Amino acid sequence: MSVATDYYATLGVRRDANPDEIKKAYRRLARELHPDVNPDPATQERFKEINQAYEVLSDPEKRQMYDMGADPFAPGGGAGGFGAGFAFTDFVETLFGGAAASRGPRSRARRGRNATIRVDLDLSECVFGTTRDLTVDTAVVCPTCSGEGSAPGTHPTTCEVCNGRGEVSQVTRSFLGQVMTSRPCPGCGGFGTVIRRPCPECDGDGRVRTRRTVKVRIPAGVEDGTHIQLAGEGEVGPGGGPPGDLFLEIVQRPHAIFERQGDDLHCTLTIPMTAAALGATLSIQTLDGPANIDIRPGTQSGQSIPLYGQGSAHLHGPGRGDLVIHVTVETPTKLDAEQEDLMRRLSALRGEESPPGRFAPGEQGFFSRLRDAFNGR
Repeated sequence: MSVATDYYATLGVRRDANPDEIKKAYRRLARELHPDVNPDPATQERFKEINQAYEVLSDPEKRQMYDMGADPFAPGGGAGGFGAGFAFTDFVETLFGGAAASRGPRSRARRGRNATIRVDLDLSECVFGTTRDLTVDTAVVCPTCSGEGSAPGTHPTTCEVCNGRGEVSQVTRSFLGQVMTSRPCPGCGGFGTVIRRPCPECDGDGRVRTRRTVKVRIPAGVEDGTHIQLAGEGEVGPGGGPPGDLFLEIVQRPHAIFERQGDDLHCTLTIPMTAAALGATLSIQTLDGPANIDIRPGTQSGQSIPLYGQGSAHLHGPGRGDLVIHVTVETPTKLDAEQEDLMRRLSALRGEESPPGRFAPGEQGFFSRLRDAFNGR
């Protein structure tokens, strides 16, 4: 019977028919075409066809082979042209012109994990940079076995299960014929060697935990949330493998005076009403030291005075931000009799005994805002 024969049409079922439907169709046709019922030679040939169709479609493996276009009755289980004894490695070799590559034993040495530690810095340390000695609890290469994992005087031995290959192979039968599969060796875990006597200090891991000190230079311009990567300063990997990286997470402590916004620093300077009206020269303390600033006559509350280049250093470039001083004019709340008399005389001289007051956009009073709300503005 050719593989081109439509077994589904022979039994009169759909290609997605379930096993029960296939069985019922076969029994119905078998009763009609059995030689005891119909001795005609044509009927007997038809009876052979439905038996062959049922043999294929009632066997899940043969049915799968048939659906894939293979001949389920070919020698060696049939594999659409692949003969008996055909292995999966032969199939790969046929496709790619070479033998299938073996994974081989894997190394015991693996890269270590990255580590992250938090570094708290003052604002001045973030602005100008600093150097810190950081204590790190981490894994280092075992000093007793130098990362090999074996007790002193011994070494890992070749695995007797896989003979050092790190994997074992198994041949199974499928619709492709004999398929060879490989998996990590259960005797050595895929390493190809076995540690008979583990190191007493690291128990065969090749590393031990210890506390060490790392000197770190913090660049100028870092801020809260900045991450600094120190390559190769993380944990040593299993088997004495290469270390991971150490990440520093910068946490900037709040400052009593200055608030940082990007690379600019901001602060509030409260001055008396007389200094705002007459002007003055004031001495203030910045991160760079004392500095004098000029308060111009007529300075209003809310005005700002920039000190250029007095902010934080730029982390990724030259130069620095600015220090922005926000001025708040303080109105006296208590006056003695002489001060009150002077103020009244000044008010009279300026014609401000009954000041009219004025509104400006964004500075409306309560009743104006209420009126606008009712007018739908």
